Amino acid sequence: MSELVSTRIRNTAGKLGLPHLAETIREYTRRADEGKMGYLDFLDLMLSEELAVRDDRRFRQGLRLSKLPHHKTLDEYDFSFQPELDPRKVKDLATLSFVEGKANAALLGPPGVGKTHIAVALAVAACRAGYSIYFTSLDNMVRNLKAAETAGRLTNKLGTYLRPGVLVVDEVGYQPLERAEANLVFQVISKRYEKGSIILTSNKTFSEWGQVFGDEVLATAILDRLLHHCEVISINGPSYRLKNRLQAIERENDVA
Repeated sequence: MSELVSTRIRNTAGKLGLPHLAETIREYTRRADEGKMGYLDFLDLMLSEELAVRDDRRFRQGLRLSKLPHHKTLDEYDFSFQPELDPRKVKDLATLSFVEGKANAALLGPPGVGKTHIAVALAVAACRAGYSIYFTSLDNMVRNLKAAETAGRLTNKLGTYLRPGVLVVDEVGYQPLERAEANLVFQVISKRYEKGSIILTSNKTFSEWGQVFGDEVLATAILDRLLHHCEVISINGPSYRLKNRLQAIERENDVA
């Protein structure tokens, strides 16, 4: 390829918003020459590479905006430490069929068993698949909605939790809510019903949610919408954090 043609292609690619193509056109032509590609194969190579770069850029941008506390995957989850948890159930969720169907997933269990890890891993997988995601603890969501309501901006703030394809609500039940606060949660749950997926973690059983939300009737209304289309996984096992702490203590004692 002549320098003149190469320059023209780079300029055109830049105008079309294809910066990767503009930067790598010489590499593409080298690969095409070595592989003796036809015109269609060469075009397919360029478009496929550009699409992969765009997908990766969108994925990274999605993670940046998601507020996820970390970007752990299911490959990093130690299923052997939770023998009562069936890995197949979690891996079924990782197919994201529940997200495609705008259904929900609930991860229940005591602190430290890896509920948030799994929730984040599912969110990362959803982001990779092209879904918008957003992470919040229940406490932070309620605090932000209350502040917005006081400032007369509740409708606008609700959009933060209604727009994402997948909303992760962490730590449901760690702090009891007042009825007005529970009503704000109900608004999010009801407005997302059959319109977007929720992944939530809770240290409380559903029978205890009346205490969490300060009102049995309101808790029932929330659960009615949440559980209508929902995959529920209970994790009843030892704490990873306690395991790591005990191991650290043992190492300190060995050194001493």
